[in-house]
Amino acid sequence: MRRGRLVRRHGLFTRVWHWVNLACLVILLMSGLQIFNAHPSLYWGNDSTFDAPALQITAVRGDDGAPMGIVRIAGYRIDTTGVLGLSRHNGELDQRAFPSWATLPGPQWLAMGRYWHFAAAWIFGPLLLAYLAYTLISPTRRRLIWPTAAQWRALPATIAHHARLKFDHGADYNGLQKLTYLLVLFGLLPLMVLTGLTMSPTMNAAWPWLLDVFGGRQSARTLHFIFAFALVAFFVIHLVLVLISGVRNNLRSMITGRYRIGSDTAPAKDNRHA
Repeated sequence: MRRGRLVRRHGLFTRVWHWVNLACLVILLMSGLQIFNAHPSLYWGNDSTFDAPALQITAVRGDDGAPMGIVRIAGYRIDTTGVLGLSRHNGELDQRAFPSWATLPGPQWLAMGRYWHFAAAWIFGPLLLAYLAYTLISPTRRRLIWPTAAQWRALPATIAHHARLKFDHGADYNGLQKLTYLLVLFGLLPLMVLTGLTMSPTMNAAWPWLLDVFGGRQSARTLHFIFAFALVAFFVIHLVLVLISGVRNNLRSMITGRYRIGSDTAPAKDNRHA
């Protein structure tokens, strides 16, 4: 079997969108944690029920009188000293939900965190809308993202194949990859944007139905938080799979657009995607 050959998997628009999108999401996450630190509790409904938060990250005094960081979830308390609730900043213990290394900016600065968050959101939102529209309009892009009938039937086998850390290097994505990207692109990301808009009083006045869809402003804030960390979980898994399935080949496909398929024994379609 020969070494294989390069095919074009991603065009310029997809590659630029991927890296700009990554930068925006990192800024949105870190600035979002800064905003959360200003009020580190989550609730359901329209109101902030301070005596019964769904989640709270704070610091308290332990039985020995020493401060400790805790996370409260649905009545359960978890000691998270040193990471959440109470962490070191400039060599001293600092009471803050998320540590300074995870927030943008590092110091406690709500106003600047909001500036960073909204600036990245105004880049991310329109680009996401444009990318989703292009994916629906372009036949070649739809073929790359939508599983074929054969891939739907082979999905259980593909999942088992991935679980054994075995990966194919074909010109096309496999069914599991396509299904995951569909859920993220057309599910998780739009929901994150919509829940973010629901927290805006201006959007509440323009689109009051958003409050009904997400069960109130506080519910939208909680869902926004959940969707954000679901996205973090996706990124972690995505990064691990990129590393173990061939980091050089995967990075090449998102930098130059060229992807090396496994062998020259069968013809490969030259997918030209913008």
